[in-house]
Amino acid sequence: MNPNLLDPVLLQTDFPDLHLHASGKVRDVYQLDDERLLFVATDRISAFDYVLATGIPHKGRVLSQTSLFWFDFLSDIVPNHVITADLERYPQSLQKYGDQLRGRSMLVQRAQMFPVECVVRGYISGSAWKEYKATGKVCGIDLPAGLLESEAFPEPIFTPSTKAVNGHDENISFAQMCEIVGTETASTLRDLTLRVYKKAANYARQRGIIIADTKFEFGRTAKGITLADEVLTPDSSRFWPADKYAPGRSQESYDKQYVRDYLEEVRWNKQPPAPALPSEVALRTSEKYLDAYFQVTGRKLDV
Repeated sequence: MNPNLLDPVLLQTDFPDLHLHASGKVRDVYQLDDERLLFVATDRISAFDYVLATGIPHKGRVLSQTSLFWFDFLSDIVPNHVITADLERYPQSLQKYGDQLRGRSMLVQRAQMFPVECVVRGYISGSAWKEYKATGKVCGIDLPAGLLESEAFPEPIFTPSTKAVNGHDENISFAQMCEIVGTETASTLRDLTLRVYKKAANYARQRGIIIADTKFEFGRTAKGITLADEVLTPDSSRFWPADKYAPGRSQESYDKQYVRDYLEEVRWNKQPPAPALPSEVALRTSEKYLDAYFQVTGRKLDV
């Protein structure tokens, strides 16, 4: 076990003179002014819609650095909301928080976010597999009969969802998405989502990772439709090691499935309070996140 994984985790940010704009399961977002937000990824981890009592060492840094890699990689397709992640370029008022911000934060343009999540699936897994077994469809999309669990779709499919403040997001049809954001915008977001996914999935496959599915969030800025929030991280995506892939079963994963499996083993009733994790589960999960970063970027995170 890497002894550096024993470093303290960041569960809560503490910036008393900043305005907390939003606090999610993982990220805390601070409003600096009308145009700029500060995103900070903590080491919190959630499972079954609850934040657990134990953090995962380095997780927030992995999420931030992975997103920054993809924002840059995809910038020829769609602009993104990042202003800078260089602490030296942050406002002077933030410099005193350098220890908390370094490597796990980014200064971003404030965007008018669309109230839908843009989900794309290249392989049939998770809730899509359950729905397909029951109906032969996924989010209203007719699919060929006889697909195996974890099998690739003939072509990636776009399956949008609502954004739930609490609890699960709900899958919706493309027609429902058109009702929410308008047909033209829905079509643009669908096409962008598929283009971004295909470029990223092709690259990741060369790096030994299958991106089975993922979700994107978009908003409007002065640049037009803009990619925002997090991108292609182990939290927002299903990453599978390509060398262990075999359709017809569930797959080994780089995401937090390891934590979910542990919680199933201990028969947690999925009601609060969420349990703590044994140190060996937290550290093994940290290793998975760090490995995912290395596989994607070819670089080791400095821990």
